[in-house]
Amino acid sequence: MRLTMAQALVRFLSAQYVERDGSEHRFVNGCFGIFGHGNVAGIGEALYERPDLLTYYQARNEQAMVHAAVGYARMKNRFGIMACTSSIGPGATNMVTGAALATINRLPVLLLPGDVFASRPVDPVLQQLEVPWRGDASVNDCFQPVSRYWDRITRPEQVMPSALEAMRVLTNPAETGAVTLALPQDVQAEAHDYPDAFLEKRAWHVPRAQPDSRALDRAAAMIRGADRPMIVAGGGVIYSEATDALRQLVDLTGIPVGETQAGKGSLPYDHPSNLGAVGATGTLAANRLARGADVVIGIGTRWTDFTTASHTAFGNPHVHFINLNVLDFDAQKTSGLALVGDARAGIEALSARLGGYAVDASYRDLAARLNTDWDKEVDRLYSLAHQPLPAQSEVIGAVNDAAGPHDVVVCAAGSMPGDLHKLWRSRDPKQYHVEYGYSCMGYEIAGALGAKMAAPDREVFSLVGDGSYLMLNSEIVTALQEGIKLVIVLVDNHGFNSIGSLSRSLGTDGFGTQYRFRKNGSLGLDSDKPAGAVLPIDLTANAASLGAVAVRVNTIAELRSALNDAKRTNRTSVICIEVDRYEGVPSYESWWDVPVSEVASVDAVKAARESYEASKKKERRYL
Repeated sequence: MRLTMAQALVRFLSAQYVERDGSEHRFVNGCFGIFGHGNVAGIGEALYERPDLLTYYQARNEQAMVHAAVGYARMKNRFGIMACTSSIGPGATNMVTGAALATINRLPVLLLPGDVFASRPVDPVLQQLEVPWRGDASVNDCFQPVSRYWDRITRPEQVMPSALEAMRVLTNPAETGAVTLALPQDVQAEAHDYPDAFLEKRAWHVPRAQPDSRALDRAAAMIRGADRPMIVAGGGVIYSEATDALRQLVDLTGIPVGETQAGKGSLPYDHPSNLGAVGATGTLAANRLARGADVVIGIGTRWTDFTTASHTAFGNPHVHFINLNVLDFDAQKTSGLALVGDARAGIEALSARLGGYAVDASYRDLAARLNTDWDKEVDRLYSLAHQPLPAQSEVIGAVNDAAGPHDVVVCAAGSMPGDLHKLWRSRDPKQYHVEYGYSCMGYEIAGALGAKMAAPDREVFSLVGDGSYLMLNSEIVTALQEGIKLVIVLVDNHGFNSIGSLSRSLGTDGFGTQYRFRKNGSLGLDSDKPAGAVLPIDLTANAASLGAVAVRVNTIAELRSALNDAKRTNRTSVICIEVDRYEGVPSYESWWDVPVSEVASVDAVKAARESYEASKKKERRYL
């Protein structure tokens, strides 16, 4: 069939399916885009000509549309994606941040940025980057380090092998991430006779790879020989739909579980063996048990510094790790015994080898007591009745109470993710949606949009601080246009609260983290230092101007009422509430390695350095 390269690519994408366990899903379910001269006559024309193939969604910001696509893929457990197209130039480079987020979080997204002319009839064209020593360079080269697959299509027939490679990577759970196909604007519009086989339906099978049998035998022997084993459940448990298998293993053996940010919801919060968040943003329950664990079984986790509390959480001098992960790179971390394979297949294989094994009854009882004690602590933080402004923990409690068992909370950056990781009571594997691989400010609203598009039957709550909101709130307009309802809770703490708290702990007084006028040469130090008045920003009016139902509340009781109202309306709502930026959730015996200046003239920095050096001694290399 004679088609332009862009037309052929759109037809190809519309015919791609993915299958696992006998369940088949259409894979590419639409295309976000902003058109410019680099794609309007190519991908734009192809979407215009055949709107029945891929639904086009008009975004307001290129970074935001990638975040929305990532939120969609995460909610679909990587079994459904969105493509994103932009023009060459700033439209393309705006997507680089989203590409990094997708790749770091191991989530599939297809990026189709326009590119400069492949035929080079005129140089330089508008928005062309000129590199004197390389004629084929463009700004799209920026995508290479943040993509799992990258190609530039310089001839129309080249799209065939490239598109197939793109699909191979996107559907592979071990390799997935951002895939970038840079599309020169002249090549997009060029025609070629494409074979029917390229355009026909194609189903990509996702196998459940079994870990090596001998490695499984060794792992089972290690667990049987352990006194205090512990599981750390990561995002792989949820993406592989292994939560039931995990629960059966835990019920069988009594091994307690700590959860990473991506793995939160692997067990219901009230399961007696679920100790909740582990690591730098962990609960007292999980961190205390982690300190003495002698065998740690990581399932679907990539062992970030937050999960290990910068290699201080697992303090047993004889600790050994077992790592079950579909990606060999992650399975080899912490010098652990590598079980390379699908999380569900691996859990089931381990369960079969652990028949008749259970932890000591006293250890199981200890985990249950810690779970109960932690639940009481959550109750306390949910109901602080802090005055004159409420605490952020109370806001989380109100949203948690308003959310149904299958509703979704979305967050990404600032102090909120750490508090949510500790305090959110997850009742469903897909209820907790916090992007913390890249912890990207601005993800919260766009990611919530994508999550809602993937799960329209669920209420989606976006928790966002004023710093993130001011960076990227544009997709409120997209939600309005598409008739998509979100409930956005906007927490106003007059600046960058998380870094303000970190700055104070490092002796630098929250410098540069408050939204205040300059005073006496100082820009926004904390309240006990010279600082100007709070900036007169009306966040509620801003949200209303974008089309949201916007309201400002002052108390937790008013917040609860506003949440109930928002659930009843059919439009996106923004509820703004001011909180006390100094009333934080405790760190619960955890630590995060952030170096402090070794030489300073400020006494507070000197004191922070002494504390840092003492904590640094607890850091281990897992060899």
